[in-house]
Parts: sequence; structure tokens; C-alpha cells
Amino acid sequence: MHIEHQTLRLSRLSMHVASTGSPTGIPVLLLHGWPQTWYEWRKLMPLLAPEYRLIAPDLPGLGDSSAPVDGFDKKTIARDLVELCAQLKLEHFHLVGHDWGGPTAFALACAMPSAVRTLSILDVTIPGLGPDITQGGKRWHHAFHMTPDLPEALVQGRERTYLGWFYENFSWQRGAIGPADVDEYVRCYSKLGGLRAGFAYYRSMPRDHADNLALFESGFRLPMPVLALGGARAESRGRGEEPLESLRTIASDVRGASLPDCGHFIPDEQPELLADHLRRFFAAH
Repeated sequence: MHIEHQTLRLSRLSMHVASTGSPTGIPVLLLHGWPQTWYEWRKLMPLLAPEYRLIAPDLPGLGDSSAPVDGFDKKTIARDLVELCAQLKLEHFHLVGHDWGGPTAFALACAMPSAVRTLSILDVTIPGLGPDITQGGKRWHHAFHMTPDLPEALVQGRERTYLGWFYENFSWQRGAIGPADVDEYVRCYSKLGGLRAGFAYYRSMPRDHADNLALFESGFRLPMPVLALGGARAESRGRGEEPLESLRTIASDVRGASLPDCGHFIPDEQPELLADHLRRFFAAH
């Protein structure tokens, strides 16, 4: 499978985009999370490529996209993605987000609801809506990453040790993220500003929480069908049905599932099962 890489200049950053699939297929926009890049979709893309046009950007500051000095709240990043969609002429597309890509996808769906055919959220809740995204502090790294400067000071030079802990402990399927995959992520997060940008997604949580709560209180509801999937293995930090509970607070057409033998990293651990869920969901809409 050939993957095309391009870097597009937006108004406040340059965004790297990986794309593949059928040129005439319905577009699917894939938004990754932390501590990953577009590369987290490497197993899913070949499974959907025969039918769909797949577009996987590196989110601002991550992967091979450039890092703005601020603006990592998901509402601001959604504006970047609206620009990206205009440049790529994405007028009507399926939208999928995992980890921080989930709240980002939610913000984008709110920003351009008529363009998003379906919204799929993978193993994350939406800040301020439904179950607490930090799970009452059980996600210990949330508070650590929100602390100014300290995570950068402690992790810099130890990226492989630190990030590797998450790939191993947040996966039920051992080896789902292999040494070569870790090499690629460490390359990206070791770049100047890579750690800071990654932690900035967490430091924006209070703003995200306030933005989403205000949207909910305004009476807004997502008009498109929503699929919310979680990993069933809580011991590997899978969120189970929490994503479904979260999206039910702000969307009327929501379905979901808890994927067996899977922790947090759904696209790495259960790509075939994920592809099956997405295919059936997309085909119905």
C-alpha cells in the first residue's frame, strides 16, 4: 500500500498529512492521540483503503507538523483542521479520533457539523461531558503533564523509557506497538518542542472542559450518527463503555461497544475488529 505524504501550510502552522486509499472513495479523516502520530493508523489504513480515501494528519506540534507556541485547546485545533479540510476539499467525510484525537474530532464535528457524515470516538471521553476524563485521578499522568515545565525537565533525554511505559502498560495485546513503532514515536517526540506540544494537549484541559460545558448548556447536540468504542481491558487502561456514556450526553444517535482483549490502543491492538465496526457504521450512513 502506497502512502502519500505532504505538508500543507495553514495560517498558524504547517501540517503534515499521510493519505492513501481509493481516490473515489468517501473520505475518512483519522485523528491520532498522545503519545502517537498519524502512524498509529498504519494497521487500520490498509484494511479500509480499498473502499475509502484515508487522510491522517499529524496534529499541531506532533509528528512532522510544526508547533505553534500556544492554542492547543481543541476548539483552536479544530479551526486548524477546518482550514485543512478546505485545502484538501473535504466537503463531506467520516471522522475518527482516538485519545486526544477524540476530543479534537468532537470539536471539529461541532465546528462543521454539516460536513461530518459520522463521528467515531475511540477510548476517550469528552472533557466536561459524562464520565471524568481523568477517572478521578486514576489517569495519574494527566496531572503530571499539566504541571508547568516539570515533565519536560524529567522526560527529556528519557523519551524511550517514559513513552515506552505507556505503550506497554496501556496495551493488553503484548507487542502491538513494537520496537520499530517505538522508534518512530521517539523520533517525533524527541524533536525540539515535541514533548512541550504533547503536554500542552493536557494543559488545555480546563479550557476544553469549559468550552464543552458551555456548548452543552447552550442546547447544542451533535446532529450526525456517533460511534463510541472503548477497550474492555480496564487493567490495560481501556475505558470500556465510558466513551459511550460521554457521547450520549450530547448526541441522540449514538451506538457503542467495549472491544474484547483490548486496552487503550485500539487501532494497534484490534485493527481488524475496529475496521469491521467502522465499515458497518460507515455503510449505514
